[in-house]
Amino acid sequence: MDPAAFDVITFDCYGTLIDWEAGMVASLRRIASWPVADEELLERFATHEAEAEGGPYRPYREILATSAHGIARDVGIDLTEEAARRFGTSVGEWPAFADSTDALRRLSERYRLGVITNCDEDLFTASNRRLGVRFDWVVTAERVRSYKPNPRHFEVALEEIGLPTERVLHVAQSLFHDHVPAKRLGLSTVWIDRRAGKVGSGATPPAEAEPDLTYPSLAAFADAALGGTMPAPGEERS
Repeated sequence: MDPAAFDVITFDCYGTLIDWEAGMVASLRRIASWPVADEELLERFATHEAEAEGGPYRPYREILATSAHGIARDVGIDLTEEAARRFGTSVGEWPAFADSTDALRRLSERYRLGVITNCDEDLFTASNRRLGVRFDWVVTAERVRSYKPNPRHFEVALEEIGLPTERVLHVAQSLFHDHVPAKRLGLSTVWIDRRAGKVGSGATPPAEAEPDLTYPSLAAFADAALGGTMPAPGEERS
């Protein structure tokens, strides 16, 4: 793919720019003594989060609290409402990946940037302070009143961007939340495989999708996108 073919790059935030798995595990460990390993916590979270997001819209902090209660039931421990609430408001404490800010700043010199995120407005604002980058478009679950993989996020983003889909590139880690709906709408996508080398799909449910390109980090993607030529569809570059 030729980088010049795109004018806008949109990003998922949590899992792609913000290290939500590290942040989530740290936050969960602070509120309770879980008798399971970190990977099991993440996999159980993925199940409960997807179930909660598939129902009527609720704020993301409530989705997180509900998911924490679900994990607690699974593993047989009691979790107080206060503890679940603390987890629900912990998003702003989750760290950015080490390469996110620099890669975004470099990309912003060539492309206009957007974020398409399953989060509340205020929680994303807190996360964006860690990224330190101004996005031209921000589409949150709170705004569209639904959660990815519902395509509404992408439909609203494309309406606001006002360009043909072939001029917009979507970059994300989650196959389930992002690549499946984005590809159905005709968007080109890049998979930032943050879990490369790890077993399972972590905090996202497993899914089948065919991203156009795969990179192990945002830094590697930015190098390729700004270097003149990205590899052809189906190729990978580390």
